[in-house]
Amino acid sequence: MTLTLRSSQTSILRYRGGKMGISAVPGAGKTFTLSALAAQIITSGVLNIDQEVLIVTLVNSAVDNFANRIGGLVEQRGLIPHLGYRVRTLHGLAHDIVREKPSLAGLEAHFQIIDEREAEFIRKEAANAWLSLHPYDLEDYFDASLDDSKRDWVRRSQLPELIHGLALAFIRSAKDRRLTPEAIRLRLADSPDLPLARMGAEIYADYQRALAYRGAVDFDDLIRLAAHVLESDPDYLARLQYRFPYVLEDEAQDSSRIQEEILRKIAVNWVRVGDPNQAIFETFTTANPQLLKDFIANEADKKEELPVSGRSQPHIIDLANQLIDWVTASHPEPACRNALSKPYIQPAAADDPQPNPAPDADAIRIVNKKHTPDEEIESVAKSIEKWLPEHPDWTVAVLVPRNARGVEVVEALKKRNIDYIELINSTNTTRMAAGALANVLTYLSDPASASKLAKAYQVWRRAWREDDQQRGLYTRAAELLRKAGKVEEYLFPALENTNEWLAGVGESELALSGPEAADEILLELLAFREVVRRWQGTTLLPIDQMILTLAQELFSEPADLALAHKLALVLRQTAEGHPDWRLPELTAELGVIAKNERRFIGFSENDSGFDPEKHRGKVVVTTMHKAKGLEWDRVYLMSVNNYDFPSLQPYDRYISEKWFVRSGLNLEAEALAQLNALFSTGEYDWYEEGAASLRARVDYSRERLRLLYVAITRAKRDLILTWNSGRQGDAQPCIPVQALAGWLESNQ
Repeated sequence: MTLTLRSSQTSILRYRGGKMGISAVPGAGKTFTLSALAAQIITSGVLNIDQEVLIVTLVNSAVDNFANRIGGLVEQRGLIPHLGYRVRTLHGLAHDIVREKPSLAGLEAHFQIIDEREAEFIRKEAANAWLSLHPYDLEDYFDASLDDSKRDWVRRSQLPELIHGLALAFIRSAKDRRLTPEAIRLRLADSPDLPLARMGAEIYADYQRALAYRGAVDFDDLIRLAAHVLESDPDYLARLQYRFPYVLEDEAQDSSRIQEEILRKIAVNWVRVGDPNQAIFETFTTANPQLLKDFIANEADKKEELPVSGRSQPHIIDLANQLIDWVTASHPEPACRNALSKPYIQPAAADDPQPNPAPDADAIRIVNKKHTPDEEIESVAKSIEKWLPEHPDWTVAVLVPRNARGVEVVEALKKRNIDYIELINSTNTTRMAAGALANVLTYLSDPASASKLAKAYQVWRRAWREDDQQRGLYTRAAELLRKAGKVEEYLFPALENTNEWLAGVGESELALSGPEAADEILLELLAFREVVRRWQGTTLLPIDQMILTLAQELFSEPADLALAHKLALVLRQTAEGHPDWRLPELTAELGVIAKNERRFIGFSENDSGFDPEKHRGKVVVTTMHKAKGLEWDRVYLMSVNNYDFPSLQPYDRYISEKWFVRSGLNLEAEALAQLNALFSTGEYDWYEEGAASLRARVDYSRERLRLLYVAITRAKRDLILTWNSGRQGDAQPCIPVQALAGWLESNQ
């Protein structure tokens, strides 16, 4: 098979060594180009038999993609397809390094790596412990208008989650800077009062103690310790440099400072490919796109671009390029004008192996109508319902800014019986299965509660909610259970008053609608009583066996039973890691999954790589962040208002600034600024409260411009943008979309 290369790709394949930086636009084929470059190096004869090309990428799903592409290209050239290269995520590479030299990292040979779920457990325990010991330490940050009752409510319901988020950011930032809890404690001992840094340091110390007790490290520790190993053993570093004479880095715009340090130490010949315009993870990680920009501008021996893309039709390309133009020349805030930069996206030539879809100016629509949040969802669902039957062979996606919004879209599609695929934190199937089990376990944790018993009944008979013939019985039985005075008299009546409670139920039903209704309700309650008695017997089992036993009662679909099996494994691991936890604490974890607050890895293709082409005629619902790297024929972009896409205007609001915190402070940003102040070279007086919050507004607004660019460039043929007025009714279409709407109107 002969490779057909664009001129920009041919130029990159002329690489023979040194440092090369490549800017690649969306859809430019960077995976193909890097794979072709790796295959060329492998087959060129420059490698010794014990050397490999190292390809470093961002996510696990890309590892197999690269490996398969490179293997295929190598095999076409007559060589063994699986030799001469190694593909790793950055965390996978760090794991390899630490596993080879655990003693240098201060670890036992059989150290444990905890996953994100367990890390979150431990971090939240540390944060909650701090809050219980210091319930009033953050009072000075509360808005003065809060009365005592409102303050109490904030402490109970709002402050824990705020502190959890702050702890995550503080610990990640400290580890990225390779700062230990002890180093921070020593600085704090000599510092002026920096309460947020002190809080972060104490939670960080508790968190690390809990990891050490388990003999474990988290993913951020792997990166930190890998860097330490490379610095501590020059001979080992030299062996790595020999083993991997060429390092090819994908998605380099998402690299952090310490990740860049690791690759800089290893790489003798280093190729970095990325798109700073697609750097959309700064808010969630320690990624810094400026690192790639600086590398290309100041360090690379060779600078290349991959500007040609065959993904989108020409008018969508023009819209994306216009966004770059507007941001760089006309954004109302100068601080945002370098959020996007060239190269522009160039359409492919007519004879390109991946030509662009046919131009269609009418296929781009920016809906100017003001919708409430519910109206916006209804409008999009109606549009899909009308459009989809006429386009069964198209791919289509609804992209939302946040997971919660995606869940609402899924519910609207379900009501219209529209086929959908979810790529959000947890799928609807997972949430429903976890929610059903959680409600039953919640009752079993509190077996005297009539309201929880009624909820468990509703779970058991949940299929009747949509059954016209059974809905009345379902509703009445749940109501009677909810009103039960003493649950134990229903479940385990004494001999002298056997079924007295049920007899009373019969009388009430007889008074309402006659003896037939009474007989029906009595039989239903007797049947459920036997079920509950069986359920209560499961409480003597280990948690995983309990879940599997209950699942046999609650589910019949193979997918639900498979998910229950996976949930059982999760809870067993949780119970092993927290031997002091009982049923209420374990039940809470299922509730978190059911409410979509934590990603649960189920059985979706998204866990190993999602291919929209396999789901033609179905609607994919996902966030704009998770859509990165994917493409669809038709794309709906929702909620493009000034809350989800602020632009540093006086009327904008920011999700990280909590309503109960005074002066619009972003406490997460302030905590990180206080950490920076501790390790500044000068005095501490440079820390000025509020300055970090303002900088965070700038950073967030810049990132949201890039997120909008990424979202637009997911569309191949059709693109529809809608906005809503927000929960408070005062949101407006975001300024960038208003500018694009004006540009479209003037060019039609």
